[in-house]
Amino acid sequence: MTDQLSRVFAALADPTRRDIVARLTVADATVGALAEPYDVSVQAVSKHLKVLEDAGLVSRSRDAQRRPVHLEAEVFDLMTKWIERYRRQAEERFSRLDAVLAEMDSDTDHRSGSTREGTAS
Repeated sequence: MTDQLSRVFAALADPTRRDIVARLTVADATVGALAEPYDVSVQAVSKHLKVLEDAGLVSRSRDAQRRPVHLEAEVFDLMTKWIERYRRQAEERFSRLDAVLAEMDSDTDHRSGSTREGTAS
């Protein structure tokens, strides 16, 4: 797994990490603050943060004695572009399928209409 997109999706596969990301959308936070709602150690949360950091989802800065964790929102653009490309392709495929089904339905209507006319005579 060398590409960033794979690292991002792998990092977000864990529900605790997704929750940490969600909490960081509100504001930067320290490791201790991020660990508070979980029934795990600060070290366990630090390991989660390391995975998120390796994926480029978060960064840590130094603010006096604090080391706040910051969400790197640009990474979401990478994910969004990837998802959007495949969403568009799927929509195009469904549109083509709708057109084929509509054509089949139209053909069935024409055939059954001519059959009705033929039996009515």
